[in-house]
Amino acid sequence: MNLHNFLYGVYPYIALTVFLVGSVMRFDREQYTWKSDSSQLLSKANMRLASNLFHIGIIAIFFGHAVGLLTPHSVFLALGVSDMTHQMIAIWAGSIFGVMCLIGGAMLWLRRMFNTRVSAASRGSDKLILSWLLVTLILGLSTIPVSLSHANEGNPGVMIALAEWVQSIVYLRPDPALLVGVDTVFKIHLFFGMTVFLLFPFTRLVHVWSVPFGYLARPYQIVRTKKGH
Repeated sequence: MNLHNFLYGVYPYIALTVFLVGSVMRFDREQYTWKSDSSQLLSKANMRLASNLFHIGIIAIFFGHAVGLLTPHSVFLALGVSDMTHQMIAIWAGSIFGVMCLIGGAMLWLRRMFNTRVSAASRGSDKLILSWLLVTLILGLSTIPVSLSHANEGNPGVMIALAEWVQSIVYLRPDPALLVGVDTVFKIHLFFGMTVFLLFPFTRLVHVWSVPFGYLARPYQIVRTKKGH
């Protein structure tokens, strides 16, 4: 087995297995570490802006990737979305939310690395995962000029190949040959993206599992103060 087949035929399953099993074990054995470890109390400067930009951007990117890569090609065509329209939507949405996420992420990275109080309270895994996410994001943004070049040539082949590869992994029929003709920057981005899942259970990212969706349907709280009594 060559390196290409390992990275894009075996490694995805290693990363996903560690992601799922590791998350379960972390929750079972280390529930007190299952938290986001907010550092806002240590320094509030630009925290809200940076956090909002980063989180809105990364959530949009995640769901954009999920829909764009996991939806069968035939479904897009049946909905009247041509390959080129699909590709341009992915390019522009990726650009907008990617830049938002990069600005917010860079602000958070600078804060965590160079704010004395925040840096001292940070674990090595905090700095590693934030740095890894930023590199993964930069690589993703680096694919946009390549995608634009493909779009200008009227060639959606790489986009289709990437989606078919992801679906082959999900359907347990891995086909690394689909990525043979794909530009190198996409392959590197994929490797870094898969490694995020590998690192996930060992970092603060586990708090994603506990996202409080219940707050969306939660009734208003009535708060009475002692003022005037």
